[in-house]
Amino acid sequence: MSRDNDYHAFVSFQDDIPLLTNVNNNSRKPYQVLGIMPHSGSSSNLSTLYASKSVLNAGEDDEYECHGFRSKLLRTILAHMMSWLLLGLPYLIGHWKPEWRVAWFKSKCSLYIADTVLLVDLLGGASVEKVISVEVDEDFPEEFAVRPRGLAALFANLDTNPLVENDALMHRFFIHKHLKYALNTRENTFCLVRALDSGHAVSGFHTDFTGYSTHDQIQRQVLFGLNSIEIEVKSYLKLLFEEVLNPFYIFQIGSMILWSFDNYYYYATCILLISLISIGVSLVETRRQSQALHDMVSSSNDLAVTVCRGEREFEEIPSPAIVPGDLITIPAHGCVMACDAVLISGTCIVNESMLTGESVPVTKSALPHADEEEDYDIEKHKRHTLFAGTSIIQTRYYGNSHVLAVAVRTGFQTSKGELIRSILFPKSMGFKFYQDSIRFICVLFFIAAMGMCYCIYVYVHRGSTLQMIVLRCLDIITIVVPPALPAAMTVGTYYAQNRLKASKIFCISPQKINVCGKLKLICFDKTGTLTEDGLDMWGVVGVAEDEFDQPENDMTKLKNTCKMKTCLAACHSLTLIDNELTGDPLDIKMFESTDWVLEEAGEDTSKFDMIMPSVVRPRRSGLASIETDSLEDDLPFEVGIIRQFTFSSSVARMSVITRTLGARKFDVFTKGAPEKIETLCLPETIPHNFHTQLRHYTLQGFRVIALAHRTLPAEINWMKAQKIKRDVVEKDLKFLGFLIMKNTLKLETTPVIRELRSASIRCVMVTGDNLLTAISVARDCKMINHGDKVIVVEAHETEDSSLSSDGYQREHYSLSFSETENAEKRDVSLRDDFNAGTIRDTIDLERGNLTILDQSFRDYHFAMSGRTWGVVKSHFPHLLPKLILKGTIFARMAPDQKAQLVEELQGIDYIVSMCGDGANDCGALKAAHVGISLSEAEASVAAPFTSSIPNITCVPIVIREGRCALVTSFGVFKYMALYSMIQFVSVLLLYTLKTNLGDAQFLYIDLVITTVVAILMSWTGAYPKIVAKRPPGSLVSGPNLFSLLIHILLTVGFQVGAYLYLTTESWYEPNDPINPEEEVILCWETTTVFLVSSFQYLILATAFSKGPPYRKTFFTNIPFFLALVGLTSFTIGLTIYPGSVLANFLQIMFRPEHPWGRWKFRATLLVLAFLNMIAAFLVEHVVVESAWLKRASHFVLNKKEPKNKFKIIDKDMLADLEWPPNSQHNWRDYQAFSSSLS
Repeated sequence: MSRDNDYHAFVSFQDDIPLLTNVNNNSRKPYQVLGIMPHSGSSSNLSTLYASKSVLNAGEDDEYECHGFRSKLLRTILAHMMSWLLLGLPYLIGHWKPEWRVAWFKSKCSLYIADTVLLVDLLGGASVEKVISVEVDEDFPEEFAVRPRGLAALFANLDTNPLVENDALMHRFFIHKHLKYALNTRENTFCLVRALDSGHAVSGFHTDFTGYSTHDQIQRQVLFGLNSIEIEVKSYLKLLFEEVLNPFYIFQIGSMILWSFDNYYYYATCILLISLISIGVSLVETRRQSQALHDMVSSSNDLAVTVCRGEREFEEIPSPAIVPGDLITIPAHGCVMACDAVLISGTCIVNESMLTGESVPVTKSALPHADEEEDYDIEKHKRHTLFAGTSIIQTRYYGNSHVLAVAVRTGFQTSKGELIRSILFPKSMGFKFYQDSIRFICVLFFIAAMGMCYCIYVYVHRGSTLQMIVLRCLDIITIVVPPALPAAMTVGTYYAQNRLKASKIFCISPQKINVCGKLKLICFDKTGTLTEDGLDMWGVVGVAEDEFDQPENDMTKLKNTCKMKTCLAACHSLTLIDNELTGDPLDIKMFESTDWVLEEAGEDTSKFDMIMPSVVRPRRSGLASIETDSLEDDLPFEVGIIRQFTFSSSVARMSVITRTLGARKFDVFTKGAPEKIETLCLPETIPHNFHTQLRHYTLQGFRVIALAHRTLPAEINWMKAQKIKRDVVEKDLKFLGFLIMKNTLKLETTPVIRELRSASIRCVMVTGDNLLTAISVARDCKMINHGDKVIVVEAHETEDSSLSSDGYQREHYSLSFSETENAEKRDVSLRDDFNAGTIRDTIDLERGNLTILDQSFRDYHFAMSGRTWGVVKSHFPHLLPKLILKGTIFARMAPDQKAQLVEELQGIDYIVSMCGDGANDCGALKAAHVGISLSEAEASVAAPFTSSIPNITCVPIVIREGRCALVTSFGVFKYMALYSMIQFVSVLLLYTLKTNLGDAQFLYIDLVITTVVAILMSWTGAYPKIVAKRPPGSLVSGPNLFSLLIHILLTVGFQVGAYLYLTTESWYEPNDPINPEEEVILCWETTTVFLVSSFQYLILATAFSKGPPYRKTFFTNIPFFLALVGLTSFTIGLTIYPGSVLANFLQIMFRPEHPWGRWKFRATLLVLAFLNMIAAFLVEHVVVESAWLKRASHFVLNKKEPKNKFKIIDKDMLADLEWPPNSQHNWRDYQAFSSSLS
């Protein structure tokens, strides 16, 4: 190690903690410097200590490469001096390219001593953050603290500074995208400071958190930061500075300076005014959006929260002071949550619409006491977690107990913070259109470079001065790369966003509108999206001995003491808010069918010991005092709901513990998915025709819920009932029967699905409901056509599972394929034998044969459950692409599995949309290219698009507007590119003829024609129908390139042709100024080229304003149509008879006394413009749209195979006659079938 300032660093291994000892200090106080110094002195660990870079968040979407940099005085001085000598250019470039700035001004160093870090994300984007050091106390968490003197000893090149002289513990960190990364001495790098949402045992929340002292709370504030979500509302001056430094405006500023040098004062002044207006509008809009977002989140920063200080001492503190681990109380009257917290006692009724878009309040129960090895997971335990920004409507508690929760995440790490960050820092989509736009601009710069070379040649040959050559060359750049291009590209999206808003569809991510135009597959949630939110009661089917009884459609006919009726009345999470039942619509329908009443906690509920439960009882029962310990005829029949185990997608059930008034024992009632409840019930209570009846009802589209009951042992008292674990309660149940509910399709569903499928847009159902119910609904809504086969894929665990001698569990899974039309199980199964990481596929032929589907029938759909999905994903990943390509029904899917499905579909190159009600679909909504949430909230941040229309009619609207916006963007981009090419050709031609366009002519072309046209051509609305053919997504496709090339040739041809025709006129006198510096504007060459090019701008604007099948005809765009008519008429007037005033202003040739020959020439220019229009329309609307051109472009570009993976897979599956497997084929097809799988 090194020696510095009489300090010597060495490693001591007391308690495995590396120590740094001061050899001059007799006290021998140990100072921890690092967490992982090598015990053996290995160079590999030392290299991590001195490393100047590391990877943060490895394997996650927000993975970064972190590089350490440090300022050095001499380097900093030299860098600034060089920047001043270069007129500040390095400062400007450094503003655009932060990685260049930090490399210019700072030196690389170890992350331990860095004062600046450079972060590079997976897409190559770079950002620079300053490392902050703060002094902390000795009891600060040791892994996040270092001593500067220790660092000085380890790093001899560390500059002397006040921090080194001070030997206090220092905490070093930086903030990136509102998340804190601190120097972790155990990991030898910066790490994201995580709160309690990962790696903490569930049992610990009940024992480890009893409240922090004020001192401890302050210490944790230093580590975790304040619990606030602060959105900076920048001043207008700062916004102006950032806006002006945008490359677009820098380019415009340079262009205006150039035009001023060239005496184009009018044009430069007009561009300056337009730029100022544009900047002003941009500043006002940016600040307005920032202020709106700030106001939306600031309310939660000003709350008062009561926290426990230990020993039942409570104190009210401001919400920003909350830290992870604080024990907070939830007031009985409700509140808005200021942080994410896990509920450890009591129950809360919560409105989470701000986060999920789900308007139905949900019940949150206390986190159960679990095994020590179970870790808390915020997604898994969300039914016990209160999220920041959600509203607590009501609390329930027992006796005088507080409703308590432990803060697990604060600030921007909360769910609300994550959603706000997703708005502030949207995920890059990598859409091909935007990538092609950048490439095309680079091509334009290349064309400009060629034009500059020609310009240099012309002006050098003419003998012009260097200043004139430089001015004309720079002019070429401003012409070929139009400064208005970025602004013109955003106009169409802005109009589409406004049209969506008028349709009650709100978009918080406008850049995704264009992506909607390329959607190829839509995933739909079922309940609340395709079907009605509320389910209607159909009836119940009870059990009579070993088989099902007759269905009962009137629940009031059931006896009040019947366990099934009690289950219907008590097994729910309903609550009363303003004397109205609130909760899950299914629970409400189920409860109302019993004609019982619900009473919230009150004085009467004290009959159930000292607890304060909700009580359910028959409506006609009166209340009486309890006189005996047994149930008598005159005793009111009342049931107290003692404890709830709320519904969870992972277990697909819910349970309640109840006690009937006067009874000595507690009862358990459970309802849930039949296949789950079956496994929890005593086998002797399951009817022999269980599966037959279940299939009977689900195939008719009913939603089937199984009901079960159990009486708890007498030794279970109230205290034990509050702490008993869920898995102990939910076992040895007695099966009661089925609850049958009608799941009615929304009226709008079937027409929309039919419209989407007719447009060749795949529709997929992703639901948490029963598989057969989902298949029935899919058939009803025409997601599956009549006559199409549905093949159910099921995973089975075979019986020969055993523990191998090497200690690895050997698991055998098989996949079976069966058709829903036939109850007989097919015999083909794909088996996965998993042993110590080795997978091999075999064919299990129980009856010695296997078959394939009839070759003449290829219309089939796969359907599978969430369990099968998990097995296929883990053990048959090579089959997954084939299964999802033909998969239409995915049932019993957990929320994380829905997101996985979306990602897998994206993996085979589908552009995917997810449409759901926002409750359990948030993950999938965020994972999809386009998420559409059905919510009453105007700005639910659960998805980029939020529709207040409570049905899927919003989906075709979004697709139509997306296609319209995409085609508009193509048209505007092509127009702006051709506009620059027209002007480029005009200027080069006039440079050759020793003249140029005049200032007023540039004004007319750039402002009057191009600006008006570019803004108004985007106004055209979307076509009312969706067609099967999708709009092109690439600017560099063969037809597009052909179109641009032909239009450029037409432009050159007609401008040069007009000039050549001019030279044939007997009255024509060539422009030949004596002075090589002089450019005569008022001449026939300039007039001819100006008039012909003016028509070309208008012609191409019309040609690129394409109508059906993606947009309405441009005639319906009244402002654009009137502008075209007006500008065309005006240009015709300039050509035929401009008049003296206009001719003088625009510097065009006009003499009223001109002989007939010159009037004939003017008329000929109109004929040329008309011919140009005919040619342009033929090219754009006939040739470019033709099938033969597409085939020719595929041949030229050597596109023999489709590029999209899903098309390749589909082609292979069509060629493979043995896919999918069925049941009656002989043994010799085994090899062919096996090869088809690979």
